[in-house]
Amino acid sequence: MHRSSITRGARRFAALSIVVLRLAGLGLGVAWPWLPASANDAAATLDRAETQVRMDPALSARLAQQALASLGDQGDADLRVRALLLLCEHLSERDSAAARDRLAQARALLPQVRQRALSARAYNCEGELENLAGQGAAALRLFELAVAAAERAQDDAALAEALYQRGYLRGVRGEFSGGLTDLDRAATLFDRLGKVEMRTTTQNSIATVYNRMGDAEQARRYYRMTLQEQQRTGLKRELVVTWHNLGRVNEQLADWPAADEAFHQTLALARELRYARGEAYGLRGLAALANARGNPASALQHLDAAETLQRGVADERLRGQILLQRGVALRSLGRTADARQALLEALRIFEQAESARERAQAHDALAALHAAQGQWREAYAQLEAFKRLSDGLLQRQVDERFAALKLQVDRSSEAQHLRLLQREQDATAHALAQERLAGQLRNGAIVVGVIAAALLAGLAWRLRRVGRAMQRLAHTDELTGLPNRRDVLARLDAMLARGTRSALLIIDLDHFKRINDSHGHPAGDAVLRAAAEVLRAEGAPPAAAGRLGGEEFVLVLPGVDEAGACAVAERIRAAVAALDLGAVVPEGHVTTSVGLTLGQAGDDISALLRRADRALYLAKARGRNRVEVVRADEELSAEASPPAATTPDRSPPSSPTPRPRPAA
Repeated sequence: MHRSSITRGARRFAALSIVVLRLAGLGLGVAWPWLPASANDAAATLDRAETQVRMDPALSARLAQQALASLGDQGDADLRVRALLLLCEHLSERDSAAARDRLAQARALLPQVRQRALSARAYNCEGELENLAGQGAAALRLFELAVAAAERAQDDAALAEALYQRGYLRGVRGEFSGGLTDLDRAATLFDRLGKVEMRTTTQNSIATVYNRMGDAEQARRYYRMTLQEQQRTGLKRELVVTWHNLGRVNEQLADWPAADEAFHQTLALARELRYARGEAYGLRGLAALANARGNPASALQHLDAAETLQRGVADERLRGQILLQRGVALRSLGRTADARQALLEALRIFEQAESARERAQAHDALAALHAAQGQWREAYAQLEAFKRLSDGLLQRQVDERFAALKLQVDRSSEAQHLRLLQREQDATAHALAQERLAGQLRNGAIVVGVIAAALLAGLAWRLRRVGRAMQRLAHTDELTGLPNRRDVLARLDAMLARGTRSALLIIDLDHFKRINDSHGHPAGDAVLRAAAEVLRAEGAPPAAAGRLGGEEFVLVLPGVDEAGACAVAERIRAAVAALDLGAVVPEGHVTTSVGLTLGQAGDDISALLRRADRALYLAKARGRNRVEVVRADEELSAEASPPAATTPDRSPPSSPTPRPRPAA
């Protein structure tokens, strides 16, 4: 029997059961307090469910399911969507297929709702599912759509939730200043709305971004402040996350006793709440400590238990972290073949998630593995990859710290300006000192003299450049040499501010994942660079071309009409298809799909991105290797009736109360 028929039957049975129990209650003089008698009662039940998300997630889900059953198929659409999105949030880290089913049901009801901000919550839920699946770029686009939808609806609560989601993801992807700006706005809105628990959760995410920026001590102070507030208010689920994040930062600072206490607290609370994902993160932390203390057998015991729990949750980054620690433990036990397999799979996961810090850790572990086998050339290659990523991270930390600092300075007095500058200098010097110490200790047996000299020379060079870093931010994509996302969208924003009518193209390489999976990431990188050269030719000023991330590029064409923009899009499509890539991929060629839209009066960046993204989805759904256009006047009807087709390499462009993140 089809699942939708079963679902409808179950709902009718639930509704009939409620009626029977109410009649029985009337006859016996018994009240059933858990059965909502009206839409008002269902709304009250959902309000209670939302307050329980951070205290007792299982109870929250039961209350949402109860409200949904009481409303039936013909109940209030707004309340049914609220209940479905609560369930989507709960299931997203437990059963992704079930979560997507609830999301699809909610989307089907969105045209009927009165509260337009519910579409923002739907985008948030879908973004969270993509993020947990390791699809960071797709998740970020969905969170941007959520922000735009909340702004259109003029709903501060939905906007705060969307900014929280987008800010956290931007921060962990290395866009520190943008992430902190979003999180700061979200915290201000949560304060204004009186949502103290969400203000505390946002503070936790700010601490995580500071940790990613290299300021571990500041992050630890934030986490400790957050712990006190959460313990006072009884937010047990948030405590699982904060204890884990505190454990990670103590692990990073090599404060093993403090890390051990934090991970044991994580484990105890997660088990009390039956929170499998939190328990798996706690076990991974204890395994990392066992590896650091030279006890790989104990580490593997923790990792076996964590892996069993992880299979039941949808979190690719967690799987990668478990594999990384497994590889380290297996190397210590001399099981080199198994260690290599685990580390390579961890590296693949981190590359897909575009997580530079974890990629660097995987390369470092592979270098140590090759060194233990006497494979010096391979070890050196892995160390080179580690150094390249580490240098890039440190440079980004310096650049983004100054960007974040400028945002704070613009809102402060001159005295605060000077204090922040001094703090930044101190933080940068501390980061450089840590890097110097790490360089002295790392893999002494492998060409120590050459590597140490290179690291020290690089550190001295970076220190000389600190004074000039405030005038220079990173604007270039490292792989392709094109302007990066921040740069090209800033140019588009400037054009919109000047009133320049512009066309926006999003260009996506078809079946790119298949190229990476079949031929390896070096082949995928070569294809990206070749496609970038085509874009560079079309992106000469006053046009602006750049890389959005992954296999997606963007092109802004000022002062063109639809016909002119389509002609450029067709040239790009044909030029990419004509590339001779036989030396890289056996097929010899790749194709592209292009989504195109033209700016209209009143458009902002979010509106243009949303339409271009929908056009790209249509190009994918209609066979790929084509150009599709979505005009501004088509957007409302497209939102009400999204395309039904799906494709293997693209999800349709589309979250309940945001959830704190279980990883620092």
